[in-house]
Amino acid sequence: MQTQITKSYPEKSLTNILPKKSGRNNTGHVTVRTQGGRHKRYYREIDWKRDLYNLPGKVVAIEYDPNRNVNIALIFYKNGEKRYILLPEGLKIGDTIVSGKDVEFKVGNSLPLRNIPIGTPIHNIELSKGRGGQLVRTAGTMSAIVAKEGKFAHIKMPSGELRMVPQEGYATIGQLSNVDWKNMPIGKAGRSRHMGKRPKVRGTAQNPRSHPHGGGEGRSGEGMHPKTPQGKPARGKKTRKANKYSNKLILQRRSK
Repeated sequence: MQTQITKSYPEKSLTNILPKKSGRNNTGHVTVRTQGGRHKRYYREIDWKRDLYNLPGKVVAIEYDPNRNVNIALIFYKNGEKRYILLPEGLKIGDTIVSGKDVEFKVGNSLPLRNIPIGTPIHNIELSKGRGGQLVRTAGTMSAIVAKEGKFAHIKMPSGELRMVPQEGYATIGQLSNVDWKNMPIGKAGRSRHMGKRPKVRGTAQNPRSHPHGGGEGRSGEGMHPKTPQGKPARGKKTRKANKYSNKLILQRRSK
């Protein structure tokens, strides 16, 4: 919850101005509609790798991050280095965290999947050692190890997918904070505009020159197979490549 936040301004050494693209590509043309006009943001550099092994770090602040829906924690390490991590549930100001192969088994610590017991809630999971966490980074989410076989651990994802992940990769113990994020209403149109979201107009409400669904007298339906503004199929067309490498690592898809 937002009441956890203890610091209003980010750590200057860990921030950069985030460029605003407003849905435009490198030539300046709009390639993604209904984006633009958001509030100026600073990007907080998150420590996805947790590669300061066996070096204790102290939680000194809990902050809001405009670039993600989970809160972040500012860590001061014993060697003087400062880093941000995603805040797990139960981690408080003054707590100490550490990463490594044989570290204590508690919330906020980062260990290889091989050393984490089956059934433990985990997040920020690496797909390969040293690459940094890529899986389970959203507010309120967590995964669990359901089995270990050979070089791989079987991970139950928040979506319901069952996937194999190399056991040498690191993961962080605990469930991510801000669990009620998905239940919070945006509240007003102005907040959407601050987030960079412009209004979306239904295709059937536009004129025929602007959208394939446009035109007609009164409230008319689509009158055709649903199309995008560019005339491509809008629903049902497969976008995933059939020969994707990671397919063989999926044991059970999220949609049966």
